[in-house]
Amino acid sequence: MLPSSLRLPSDADHEKEVIIGASHPTLETWLREIKSGPHSSKIGMYLCHNGVVRATARDGAVVTGMDLSYDAGRLREVLAEVAARPGIVATRAWVNEGRLVVGDDIMYALVAGDIRENVFPGLQELVRLIKTEVVSESETF
Repeated sequence: MLPSSLRLPSDADHEKEVIIGASHPTLETWLREIKSGPHSSKIGMYLCHNGVVRATARDGAVVTGMDLSYDAGRLREVLAEVAARPGIVATRAWVNEGRLVVGDDIMYALVAGDIRENVFPGLQELVRLIKTEVVSESETF
């Protein structure tokens, strides 16, 4: 079993962290950690995403929940890829797993960086990669 929290090594420009397993982080904790980190003076904004299970599918069908799993190794890689983008200082992500019901958290994602032109696309790319390359989800009806 993987540890509930794993910190990837930092380099001179980036902080990277993946939360794995049952531990449910708080965005406030991540913000506090990053703001107290050695690269906080380079940060001009923080963007967060909290994906949740909604009651309808994209086609309008009623959903009762979803089954969700994820590839922890690919999640680590995706965080590193986004953290390496220009202007990005820190990345965080947590993905839930198992049988989820409407209203449950699917994921948290956070990107911190210098300016809007770098951070907005960074968060969009992080969420896109998690949804398309990291998670496997099946809605239940």
